[in-house]
Amino acid sequence: MKVMILAAGYGKRMMPLTKTKPKPLLEVGGKSLIERNIQSLLDEGYEDFIINTSYLGSMIKDHVTKKFPSTKISFSDEDKPLGTGGGIVKALDLIGKDPFLLINADICHDIKIKNLNTKIKSAHLVGVSNPDHNSNGDFSMDGDTVIVRNGINDFTWTGISIVNPSILNNYRHREEFFNIWDPVMISSINNRSVTAEIINNKWIDTGTVDRLELANKVYKDEN
Repeated sequence: MKVMILAAGYGKRMMPLTKTKPKPLLEVGGKSLIERNIQSLLDEGYEDFIINTSYLGSMIKDHVTKKFPSTKISFSDEDKPLGTGGGIVKALDLIGKDPFLLINADICHDIKIKNLNTKIKSAHLVGVSNPDHNSNGDFSMDGDTVIVRNGINDFTWTGISIVNPSILNNYRHREEFFNIWDPVMISSINNRSVTAEIINNKWIDTGTVDRLELANKVYKDEN
């Protein structure tokens, strides 16, 4: 199964750290965020990677190819960030027609990804109980089927999922910025074709300076 790592954002909430360095190259435990994610996936047997890049993208490409010179990695370059949805659409020729693993470059986690359900219709999400920074959640569950309630939901999407690229067929013409959650995932959720599993493993979204500092505290003694 191919892996797409989302690494094209500006990282505006991480300023000034991202003024001269893209967010995926910020470090936790002495390793860049993207290096940590690639290495953990290699350890679980994944071998074929696609990384979208935009803001300071050449730095990401140089870093990744230096750290993983023997790994099969393709890059999808964006003149400007296209969002999670637009970025995937641009990379569809690299992804192909089979379900793929989608993961954000800026998370730290101990999730055993190789154990995820890969028999999907539209998508299979990995969720966690809502952290403080997302107390209203992203989705809830009806059995193993994802639903979205108006107002407060029970779980937060980790940024990890198995995705059937066919859910993006109707969006291939869109060349502007848009996200995969809304409209793409929401449309499939409304059709009750998205499943999920909830995990209790460590997971930190390092989307702010404070949460990056938290990740460094949590993982400081891992070696």
